[in-house]
Amino acid sequence: MEILRSVAEVREWAREARREGNTVGLVPTMGALHMGHASLIRAARKSCDLAIVSIFVNPTQFGPNEDYERYPRSFEADCVLARTEGATVVFAPPVDEMFPAGAATFVEVEGLSRRLDGASRPGHFRGVATVVAKLMIATEPDRAFFGQKDAAQVAVLRRMVADLQLPTEIVVCPIVRELDGLALSSRNVYLSSEERRQALTLSRAIRQVETLVANGEQRAAMLTEVAREVFAQEPSVRVDYIELVNWATLESVGTAALGTLFAVAAWVGATRLIDNTILP
Repeated sequence: MEILRSVAEVREWAREARREGNTVGLVPTMGALHMGHASLIRAARKSCDLAIVSIFVNPTQFGPNEDYERYPRSFEADCVLARTEGATVVFAPPVDEMFPAGAATFVEVEGLSRRLDGASRPGHFRGVATVVAKLMIATEPDRAFFGQKDAAQVAVLRRMVADLQLPTEIVVCPIVRELDGLALSSRNVYLSSEERRQALTLSRAIRQVETLVANGEQRAAMLTEVAREVFAQEPSVRVDYIELVNWATLESVGTAALGTLFAVAAWVGATRLIDNTILP
């Protein structure tokens, strides 16, 4: 497995790979890799001949009071996991490689970028869209792999790819959970043992909504109310949003339909967590 640091290196590697007839899969990450990321790498290797895993903690998607400086970084362990899961290349550029001094160009998906997580974290999706666009331009992948846990991000990136007519297919892989239901996240390492227990409120709310829908309930008002009742049982968990939305537009809808996204976000202590389900 190669480790590349510059855009020029990874671009040349990707072009040579395609000249040899290979398909290329991209797995964009911010490092602190876990089994959720491992599932994306496996999916990339199953679907494509070669897999690039990018490891880059993107400063432009963090707000001024967010956790950029303390975001978990474990590069050596990340490389071991990537190699074990079959990655061909790890692309790990420094910040000034992705954002050279004086860089003034950003990608923003109007509308979607201000919904769900974008409403809570102004500028977040602009940072995400910009860095993913840069990664896709550098590597020109046939497919890029993302986890369903970041469903709002997926909606933004699908719109970006369509609007810019990029040739990359967005592939969404299922949420990977702990045995007790907690969605895997690099930020889970922030949680104390008590906060870890409290964090299960998110997945409990999701399961409750899935059960209601399976029993025929479709009204957004009822689904969100039941989820709020679950959160009310753990008052130390602060709800950010509970929403039933059209996955393509992230706009609220009144009833659940095929492919509707039910999404929640909440603060557990100082850690913001997200979870979701695609209905029905």
